[in-house]
Amino acid sequence: MLPIQKLLSRIRWDPRFRRGRFALGYFDRVTRSIVAVPFDTIRFPAEAPGTFEICDEEGVLHRIPLHRVRRVYRDGRLLWERHPPGESPGT
Repeated sequence: MLPIQKLLSRIRWDPRFRRGRFALGYFDRVTRSIVAVPFDTIRFPAEAPGTFEICDEEGVLHRIPLHRVRRVYRDGRLLWERHPPGESPGT
């Protein structure tokens, strides 16, 4: 499986690969579910590698570690998926 850092780098910098609408699905610890956010709303802060930032509906900035990314979508279709240790697909 391609590491998430490499996939995100490819989406960000490879003009042929990044065609389409991408979204990241990350595990939200509050709702205990996967939350999908459009890739174009995400910021990758240089001062905090291994994370991405999103703003919620109230404008509050949240920093999410990349290890919580569980899915990547392209044009609404699942492109990449990771299951946490001890969890099997469909769990």
